Amino acid sequence: MIEIYLFVNPLGGICLNVEKDILKLVETENKKIQFRFIPLVNMQTINHLLKRFNIPANDIKQRNQLFEDVYSAALDYKAAQLQGKKKGRHLLLGLQQAVAIDKIPYSSDLAEQLVVEAGGDLDMFIADRQSEFVKESFQTDQQIAREMNIVTHPSAVVFNYTCDRDFGVLVEDCESMDEIKQLCETSEESLQYFHKEFKRNHLKEQRVPHGHLHLL
Repeated sequence: MIEIYLFVNPLGGICLNVEKDILKLVETENKKIQFRFIPLVNMQTINHLLKRFNIPANDIKQRNQLFEDVYSAALDYKAAQLQGKKKGRHLLLGLQQAVAIDKIPYSSDLAEQLVVEAGGDLDMFIADRQSEFVKESFQTDQQIAREMNIVTHPSAVVFNYTCDRDFGVLVEDCESMDEIKQLCETSEESLQYFHKEFKRNHLKEQRVPHGHLHLL
């Protein structure tokens, strides 16, 4: 079995492309693959987005707005997930498509529209979205990211249990699926060769406590 944890910007176009590629991989691979998309929001990721969008670091108004939009989108995703993983993914990919690709400004109305499109219960979503449980669930995700030393998105952690290993491999800034696909195909015998093929500063082995590895 293979487990993939992808840490994402809930409003990011690059993350959207990687998510779609992972969904295709799950559909086409014969192996059993479990995956989880985790929103990552912290000051490091916000600073990275400011640079990407050429927003001055001292522009407090735009910085705060960017943070609020990304944080709100992450809570939207966590709330939608309570009605099922598919509904959560529909909202996540829908927000990313609308904001990053179609250039539609983020809003709560946009999130609610996507929930309805997914066949979700809008009243339940609104109630869950305001709950402490959703905020705590989001904070749990951030704690997992910190313990796994995730600082950028998209970053993936892959656990290939065909290898006799109790830790995963972290791939930072995984804007393509090349490394992830190879990790899914890597056997213990080819592991040494695999590591020689990728730069040490790009691909890192990361030991992580098992309590944070199992999908919820």
